[in-house]
Amino acid sequence: MKVGFIGLGYLGKTIAKRLISEGIELRVWNRTKEKAADLGVPVAESPEALMSEVDIVFLNLFDSDAVSSVIAGENGLLSGDCSGKIIVDTSTNHFDRVAGFYEEARKHDAHYLESPVLGSVVPASQGALTVLVSGDKSAYEKAKPIIEKFGKTIFYLEEPSMATKMKLINNLVLGSIMATCAEAVVFGENAGIEKSKVIDILLAGAGNCAILNGKKEKLNKEDFSTHFSSSLIYKDLHYLQDLAKSMKRPLFTGSMIKELYGMTYSKDLDRLDFSAVYKVMKDY
Repeated sequence: MKVGFIGLGYLGKTIAKRLISEGIELRVWNRTKEKAADLGVPVAESPEALMSEVDIVFLNLFDSDAVSSVIAGENGLLSGDCSGKIIVDTSTNHFDRVAGFYEEARKHDAHYLESPVLGSVVPASQGALTVLVSGDKSAYEKAKPIIEKFGKTIFYLEEPSMATKMKLINNLVLGSIMATCAEAVVFGENAGIEKSKVIDILLAGAGNCAILNGKKEKLNKEDFSTHFSSSLIYKDLHYLQDLAKSMKRPLFTGSMIKELYGMTYSKDLDRLDFSAVYKVMKDY
């Protein structure tokens, strides 16, 4: 099976490298071609050209506007030879927009699978991501052997939009816990306790969680090089607010936490790792 990949941001490039390391002969396209230079694989001239060269193409893009442009825009995937082919979208989308992606693919005799991932660059490099998948079961079964190269745990939620909705719900927990841990660290420091000791105590007590364990070094060293950016969690929580509105139910912690990540924009922290919300807390 010939495999393509589009979207070489922090996470996307890590997934692409993982596929290559697992023996997948990858072809790629990226809006900024230079990002593909160190992969050592063929680079297509457009999504349309890529689609004509492969059987299955994976996407990892910033938001639903970017996905729409790559799928259905000028020289997009669906402009190519896509009959019987599969689009596996690992992006975190707006739950309303995925319905249109399914429909566009169907019109061109292709299959669309929404496959958002839980985890960032470290588990991606280890093939240990959790993957949520919705869409046609036969297409999923064909794509599954490739998904398993970077996904250790896979949940198949067949009904369209379910995988996307669950990803947004997961990121409510992700964003909330990170913000709470960051605030607790700042409180401990302000109380006169050394930061590294605060973190160690939290990890020995109520703060013992995968998120704080994963961000311990970033907080200690204040090295907020990006694994998963504040701009992405802000976008995801905004999508979650829209989901709450559609369900006619309130979103208590998610709405407040979203605004905390929104403050990273005014401090020029939005492109850094979302653990940089610590800097927002520390400045107040």
